[in-house]
Amino acid sequence: MPELPEVETVRRGLAPVMEGRVIAVAQVNRPDLRWPLPERMAERLTGARVIGLGRRSKYILVALSTAETLIIHLGMSGRMIIAGKTTGQFLHAAPVAAKHDHVILEMDDGTRITFNDARRFGAMDLCPSDQVERHRLLQDLGPEPLGNSLDEDYLCARLKGRNTPVKAALLDQRVVAGLGNIYVCEVLHRCGISPRRKAGRLSQRRAASLVPAIRTVLDEAILAGGSSLRDYRQADGELGYFQHAFRVYGREGQACRTPGCDGQVRRIVQSGRSTYYCPACQT
Repeated sequence: MPELPEVETVRRGLAPVMEGRVIAVAQVNRPDLRWPLPERMAERLTGARVIGLGRRSKYILVALSTAETLIIHLGMSGRMIIAGKTTGQFLHAAPVAAKHDHVILEMDDGTRITFNDARRFGAMDLCPSDQVERHRLLQDLGPEPLGNSLDEDYLCARLKGRNTPVKAALLDQRVVAGLGNIYVCEVLHRCGISPRRKAGRLSQRRAASLVPAIRTVLDEAILAGGSSLRDYRQADGELGYFQHAFRVYGREGQACRTPGCDGQVRRIVQSGRSTYYCPACQT
């Protein structure tokens, strides 16, 4: 599933071709994705001007002139495809709608934005813009990891006393919004913290070290266009490249990349998810 860097990369790719433009025609090709789509969705989108594109956790937020916001979640395999418009050095002709093109937005300058999702685990909803933070998908989310609300005092307080492994605590979207399996593994490795360690047993110094590591890993991943695993592509069709910089994720049995460490990356399963770490330098 795309994590925060992938969603932010897609948002940045969509912004130049959507912000300030009018949705000339919206086409909705099915009644549902993961959940039912909003009533009269095509009618409500058609004619609306895009005021701005934001992001909350792993959700893209499209603010509209109709005082509604389109909430988009990419799910496991969802892609936002730009066609009929130059994006960087890429020019894609507008294709005939494909089998899994579920929502198509024709912009007033001829650009076509297509939401394609083979597995249909993605989601879209429309919400009054002044109620977005209270939407059921967003209301319980913790602070953004790249925002000022996530600081050392906050994270230390949220981890204190928790009996769950630190990896599970960081994946809890009520603690920090947007962190996923890949980047939590990478953050813990950089901090030298075992994913097995109980969150409440971390010293304040080690818990505090997670904050700058989270920001650094996410910033590096966004700069690289995210990580392309399975279906993920940027909005211009390009792959992300951060997977080439993984220190532990997906590297089971390979040498640890921590300077001076002679350990090997190990894979374990925690809460049904693969965890990669180096038992030699993560304690």
